Amino acid sequence: MTDDIARIVDDGIGRIARVGDLDSLAEVDRDLFGKQSALATIKAGMRDLEPAERKAIGQALNEAQTRLRAAIAERRESLSADLRRQRLDDERIDLTELRPAQRPGHLHLVTQTMERLEDVFVGMGFTVAEGPEVEDDWHNFTALNLPAHHPARDMQDTFFVDLGEPGDVVMRTHTSPVQIRLMESTTPPIYSVMPGRVYRQETADATHLAVFHQIECLVVDEGISFANLASTIDTFTKAYFGDGFSSRLRPSYFPFTEPSAEFDIRRPDGSWLELGGCGMVNPNVLRNVGIDPEEYSGFAFGFGLDRLAAMRHGVPDLRQIASVDIRFVRQF
Repeated sequence: MTDDIARIVDDGIGRIARVGDLDSLAEVDRDLFGKQSALATIKAGMRDLEPAERKAIGQALNEAQTRLRAAIAERRESLSADLRRQRLDDERIDLTELRPAQRPGHLHLVTQTMERLEDVFVGMGFTVAEGPEVEDDWHNFTALNLPAHHPARDMQDTFFVDLGEPGDVVMRTHTSPVQIRLMESTTPPIYSVMPGRVYRQETADATHLAVFHQIECLVVDEGISFANLASTIDTFTKAYFGDGFSSRLRPSYFPFTEPSAEFDIRRPDGSWLELGGCGMVNPNVLRNVGIDPEEYSGFAFGFGLDRLAAMRHGVPDLRQIASVDIRFVRQF
């Protein structure tokens, strides 16, 4: 009988390996373990055996059933995986749209500018961080040394969102909240840039948009000084614009940096262009995110991507940047 059992197992495993679908596998399962199966017949005949032989055959039957059930389970898992892959292939939808006789689309001018800037900063050793566009008051204002009723809040006309307490949720007015979230979740040293879309209640004109883009840079480490800030800005200016450009800093005020400055770039023709704001991270901001200002210092700077893209490509009106006029978009 043991030889018969071994033959049944070998034949069964061969049948299991050859089946190509789950229905066929279920049929093999019934043939191997059903009431009329060869194993069931052997089991029924055990009552006529001597006790010692009955024990050996019983053990052989148990081992045979274990091997066959394991083979069926493995084959069922394999066939089910194949079926899932086939179903996914059948249900896949190709959303790519290519219009015949026309070139495919390309990245928007602002996106091109953003990705090029990211490449420049990554090449300088920075990481890229992102954050939500809908922010709470803490991350957008208070943690940045702009407590309630601070007059500097009036510098940024804000879109408020009707969520939570009145005035507690806003469309972010700058990408600085990403700096706060990064400092809350990361232990210095921090060397990162934060690109993204921001919102302010601005009347659109040649130099202003209500929805525009910024990129900010944050460094927090031991021994960071204003000289590091000036050097980084100058290095960035030459890396992005070219060796014919240089930068300068002019005293200014921002509540989240102290001291603060505006930075300009000098074109090869000698003219100057204001690009953005910068400064040393205010110690109050570091305390707000749990960083000891006695141990760490840092700097930050930022500027508008739309204005930078317009300047680089000679676009005279920022409203054209947001245009969907294909005649404009195709130029870039």
